[in-house]
Amino acid sequence: MTVSGAGGTGAPQWGSDAMAETIRAMGLPYLSLNPGSSFRGLHDSLVNYAGNEMEMICCPHEKIAVGMAHGYAKASGEPMGVVLHNVVGLLHGAMGIYYASLDRVPVIVLGGAGPAEHGRRRPNIDWIHSASVQGNAVREFTKWDCEPRAIGDVPAALARGYRVAMSEPRGPVYIALDAGLQEDPLAEPVAAPGPSLLAVPSALGPDPAAQRRLAELLCESRRPVIVPGYAGRDPRCFTLLAELAELVAAGVHDTGIRLNFPNRHPLCVTGTAALEQADCVLFLDVKDMGKPTQRLDSATRTITSRLAPGATVLDLGFGDLGLSSWSEDYPAPLETAARVTADTSVALPLLLEACRELIAGEPEERRAARRAYADGLTAMHRAQREAWAAEAAAQAARSPVSASRLAAEVWEAVSGHDWVLTAGTAAGWATRLWDFDAPYRHPGASLGTATQIGISLGVALAHRGTGRLVVDLQPDGDLMFDPGALWVAAYYRLPMLVVMFNNRAYYNDWEHQERIARQRGTPVERAWIGMEIDRPAPDFAALARSFSWHAEGPVTDPDKVGPAVRRAADHVLASGTPALVDVVCQHR
Repeated sequence: MTVSGAGGTGAPQWGSDAMAETIRAMGLPYLSLNPGSSFRGLHDSLVNYAGNEMEMICCPHEKIAVGMAHGYAKASGEPMGVVLHNVVGLLHGAMGIYYASLDRVPVIVLGGAGPAEHGRRRPNIDWIHSASVQGNAVREFTKWDCEPRAIGDVPAALARGYRVAMSEPRGPVYIALDAGLQEDPLAEPVAAPGPSLLAVPSALGPDPAAQRRLAELLCESRRPVIVPGYAGRDPRCFTLLAELAELVAAGVHDTGIRLNFPNRHPLCVTGTAALEQADCVLFLDVKDMGKPTQRLDSATRTITSRLAPGATVLDLGFGDLGLSSWSEDYPAPLETAARVTADTSVALPLLLEACRELIAGEPEERRAARRAYADGLTAMHRAQREAWAAEAAAQAARSPVSASRLAAEVWEAVSGHDWVLTAGTAAGWATRLWDFDAPYRHPGASLGTATQIGISLGVALAHRGTGRLVVDLQPDGDLMFDPGALWVAAYYRLPMLVVMFNNRAYYNDWEHQERIARQRGTPVERAWIGMEIDRPAPDFAALARSFSWHAEGPVTDPDKVGPAVRRAADHVLASGTPALVDVVCQHR
């Protein structure tokens, strides 16, 4: 909640005032943090000089602070800032920074540091919390880091950090702000960076000849399938990709990394055998071509390709740009017939126009073949949706509640509202049963345990004040990492409906232990050891109520899920404050 203050009516007097002025020029709407003495000067300036204009979001843990910025950027397309307390705060937030890097998300991480001048350090504490080069702790998974040593260098460093984070492919940056510089009186004025220093460079366009060749191969194919990854970070992709698919009669297998394509579009072939039948596969801004196109036998780690022998592979995206020399955040490559390095936000409209030109004069026989293939894809789409519906119906009466019944009941409760789904999909059932009809409905899938609640808070922050109902299908294991995150939603009045996908287990790993047990002939019934979140079972509803949430549960009767979720949704929409329904679910 914004608190008005001095509002920067006078000239900056302290180093931290100049820093706050630059942060204001960057246009960061929020700064998430867990308080720390290494940025006490900056904290005071943000509150009193800048009047909390860049609203401060207090978090119970640094990883939550970074996760909020991660989710906010995914939902809004714009960055927010994070402030981390010297070395220890940076190390606490490092996992969140790493996940932001993996997810290509712009996060502006600011850190307190030092003081670098040894004579100004408090005994012990400033020494053990300082480092010779603080950015070394995260250098392998940030796009850039800096530790300016003079107050006059700070504005340019912050401006560069903003440009680097926002240049595609995007990612986190880290800038350490020396405590001594923060707390020194200004000897002379320090100018905030002008608009040109904060201007993000233009997007990377495709080589015209290479793009033309890619378009020709796509239009020549008889059974094309498009696989989009990060292309949906640009909301225009949602419409443009539908136009392209309809134009060339291509199926679209959405990876879910971002929401790229309407899931009820008849050419959506996610979950079908269309990939196996394709003679051409176009990847749009996909880092890992293997995951959507390979089958895995998890017990033996045996991988087989889903692609038909001889299928033409096309790649349009950032290729090896941003490749880490440390994290193996890249797959084994596929042989490609055409590879175009470009930002899909620029290249996709150009590809659409090139394909329109190429097929404009096609004979009726070729057009009829396209229609026939599109009809076949539509039949695949319809059959897959019917199969999912039948599977969900077969599981509907189970207690504890099946993942499909959970997704169906929540959909029934929220579908009449303007809703947004955060990161979790209830084991994929939300993407099968819900109607994702607009690009803002979902910022993309979760990245793993201990990421979802923080990202969900950021998504809710991005939609605060819009009247939208933000829905988080929240795994229990993830929330166990950061239960204090619930306080953030209550204090900052985030419009969150949390429905627990609570199987009382770290079941992903439990399942791995079952596979190993079967392979080795060890007792499968002992796979639960070290995996259950039970005996005692956490009472998530009681936990939420302790933070002043509306909460119900635990719910084990599938017929009681819908009414509880509707009551919670009504509370969120009426009050603008969060609500939680704890639903106990099947392991599988």
